[in-house]
Amino acid sequence: MKTEIIILAAGNSSRLGKPKQLLNYKGKTLLQTVIDEALKTAGATVTVVLGAYADEILAKHQNDQVNFVINKNWESGMASGIAAGISAVIEKNDKTEGIIIAVADQVFIKMSTFNHLIEKHQETGKNIIASAYAGTIGTPVLFGKQYFDALLALKGTDGAKKILKQHQQDVETVVFDGGETDIDTETDYNNLISQE
Repeated sequence: MKTEIIILAAGNSSRLGKPKQLLNYKGKTLLQTVIDEALKTAGATVTVVLGAYADEILAKHQNDQVNFVINKNWESGMASGIAAGISAVIEKNDKTEGIIIAVADQVFIKMSTFNHLIEKHQETGKNIIASAYAGTIGTPVLFGKQYFDALLALKGTDGAKKILKQHQQDVETVVFDGGETDIDTETDYNNLISQE
């Protein structure tokens, strides 16, 4: 299965007051951590969607293996970032059969997190494979190509979770240990680095 990993990194980190994509953890930025694990994933190519702070982030993340896309409408919400990423992926390769949507601040993500999504899709034939953690399901999440149009049609602050709710019969999950750890506030970040 030709799988693309789309990393959403366009937000302005309003609650943090500075770009969380550039926060350091274990010697690299949060975004670099996710990019590195995505690039190790078997057969996947990687697209990163930027918006706020795009120039600053690009300057620190030059990588020929990554397709960087600038979402000029990032202020309208997550839906525009998802659409920008999927449009770029399809434009580059219309044979793409699945995409994995990830975010830039799940620091405990591993190559195996992505591989488990792909394996579960192959095992079950289900076309939405979500990550399960802390009593909820969320990113990273794999979508088969029959959901591309629904993802492109999302509006405003809608995220992909809306589609998971609408198509529960086609959803499977894999456990992502540490998936609940993301960085929204200074406190979140301080808690994270205190465990280094």
